[in-house]
Amino acid sequence: MVAGFSDYDKYDGLGLAELVRRKEVKPGELVEEAIGRIERLNPQLNAVVYKMYEQARQTAGEDLPDGPFRGVPFLLKDLSAFYTGVPLTNGSKFFKDFIPDHDSELVSRFKSAGVVTIGKTNTPEFGLAFVTEPELFGPANNPWDLTRTTGGSSGGSSAAVAARMVPAAHASDGGGSIRVPSSCCGVFGLKPTRGRVPAGPDFGDMWRGLAGDHAVTRSVRDSAALLDATAGPDTGAPYYAAPPARSFLSEVGEDPGKLRIAFTAEPFLGGTVEEDCIKGLEATVKLCQELGHEVAEAMPPIDSQAISRAFIMIVCSETRAMINEASKLLNRKASYKDFEPITWIIALLGDKFPASDLSHAINSIQLASRKVGEFFERYDVLLTPTLAMPPLKTGEFRLKGIQDVMVKLLGRLNAGGLIKRLVGIDLLAEEAYKFAPYTPLFNVTGQPAMSVPLYWNDEGLPIGMQFAGRYGDEATLFRLAAQLEEARPWADRVPPVCTT
Repeated sequence: MVAGFSDYDKYDGLGLAELVRRKEVKPGELVEEAIGRIERLNPQLNAVVYKMYEQARQTAGEDLPDGPFRGVPFLLKDLSAFYTGVPLTNGSKFFKDFIPDHDSELVSRFKSAGVVTIGKTNTPEFGLAFVTEPELFGPANNPWDLTRTTGGSSGGSSAAVAARMVPAAHASDGGGSIRVPSSCCGVFGLKPTRGRVPAGPDFGDMWRGLAGDHAVTRSVRDSAALLDATAGPDTGAPYYAAPPARSFLSEVGEDPGKLRIAFTAEPFLGGTVEEDCIKGLEATVKLCQELGHEVAEAMPPIDSQAISRAFIMIVCSETRAMINEASKLLNRKASYKDFEPITWIIALLGDKFPASDLSHAINSIQLASRKVGEFFERYDVLLTPTLAMPPLKTGEFRLKGIQDVMVKLLGRLNAGGLIKRLVGIDLLAEEAYKFAPYTPLFNVTGQPAMSVPLYWNDEGLPIGMQFAGRYGDEATLFRLAAQLEEARPWADRVPPVCTT
């Protein structure tokens, strides 16, 4: 076993790769350092749910691809990403014995970038929750406060990056699942434009285009370089985003110019916003003004209820379809015993919508995208808080009392019709969006959006700020993010539970 590398957390991913290129450190040393950090902190954080140590040691000792992240330790979210010979649970006991026999295209591109995957991270069942508390593995804990949520669904990845286990980790986003945990854990998280990152060969698109993959990182430049390494269509892609004019990494450090930035505290999908998030927004508006940008209070005209209902209907339908496909893949009949109660309820609801309702839902979000697109003809960027409240206490999202009893009973009875009448999609939407009313809109429109760690409240909890850009315009976001990173650095902010 080789020795570790004690200066590991002084560098981001590109910084570590540069040391490897200069032969100042070996990939094996970086791997050992990351393993040691996971072993020390994971009992508290529960961020890593599957360890790939021996495989990583072997990979680090081989002739790694000469990519931008050659030799850099990396973690893969345990959701949808196929890695040959490594279990993929999707946070669900139904999948606990599933082992893929091939790599996803995204995983292949990560490997070509030179990263060394050392484990897989915690995620809620099928990525359906804004908190990471799966029954299969238990909750991931926030390194800023172990009693708080990491957010979801990329909660394990975000906690691991915040605690300096790795400089970057795979993440995915179907309604905010990159941005929500980035906000909760004080890291940088960008959701790319729809179709920017490949979903094949096992998916055409994810959740009718609502979902996509990328990463959470400590630095802006790591996010840009990872997107350069993974972006672009794969074989048979149903659609893809137009290629950028130049590399995303080259945008980092470039002057963004005087941007027209709209801002709003008004939640897009209902609910109320807590004072700490308002304070964070006010401080960020002031910062943008100090940086020379033109800032105005405005928000796009949207039909919140129509978007909310359409979004939930698509998620319910896709969850039902996913369970049906999983039954074929695993050659097992699915029942309520195989899933968490709320997942099964969502799937039963998905069975009760006629095809015409699903078609109407898809049309609704496409029309909303056009309205929001018109708004972005007047503004370059839209700024909001990422969340409506600071990181919740772990368990606050769990059903309790009579609600819990009712959901479990209805699930056992397979009473989809009764669920539709008693629960309904409006109630599901209300519960889902009270924590994250801002993020789902940009899954609907497909626009790039990022959570930037610019504010901490009096309790020392991170509160991210969301910036959304025009469709296909990650370049502007990366330029702005790098400017914000320089003006209000966050890399030296270290959580109480950390490897440093």
